[in-house]
Amino acid sequence: MSGKPRLTYLNGRGRMESIRWLLAAAGVEFEEVYLETKEQYDKLIKDGFLLFQQVPLVEIDGMKMVQTRAIMSYIAGKYNLYGRDLKERALIDMYVEGISDLMQMILVFPFSPPDAKEKNLESIKERATNRYFPVFEKVLKQHGQDFLVGNKFSWADVQLMEAILAVEEKVPAVLSGFPQLQVFKTKMSNMPTIKKFLQPGSPRKPPPDARYVETVLKMFK
Repeated sequence: MSGKPRLTYLNGRGRMESIRWLLAAAGVEFEEVYLETKEQYDKLIKDGFLLFQQVPLVEIDGMKMVQTRAIMSYIAGKYNLYGRDLKERALIDMYVEGISDLMQMILVFPFSPPDAKEKNLESIKERATNRYFPVFEKVLKQHGQDFLVGNKFSWADVQLMEAILAVEEKVPAVLSGFPQLQVFKTKMSNMPTIKKFLQPGSPRKPPPDARYVETVLKMFK
């Protein structure tokens, strides 16, 4: 064991991608183990590695952690991305939960039946432009600071940046009515750790393709 966090998941985005983003933004190198068969997944369960029989699994600081939210809370706290006090932490939690609702729609989109894809894509666009992005546009405009909480880089900023790019992949002009978010995206893109993560060859995964969808359906059926 090298001491680096060890991530066990499929070779694709899914629920692990936000964890990859957070570790990368914190400047933390990590190792990955990719599940390719249902037998590998079943063995993890049999060996007692998956507390609730679910991945992601992250081995860090001698712990085998499951449950995405718990993993990310730990990483954010460990690497000083979780605010200065309880009030800032509460704001970060609120923003992260809101963004997670939007990300859930994006997460399940590749598994939409063909006849529902157009409708589901429209739902993502509608929610992003009318419910979620206006919140962060207003927050950034009102306090006039670079970051969402306490003028300090946090988990909430990382989550928002991931969501912006994920929605833009499907709706390229989604930020056209959000000047504050356009500035935010540019600033985040130029932060050294995030800039590195956005380069080709980084651990960032591409959008899910048909092969990834097929692997997921086989493994978790």
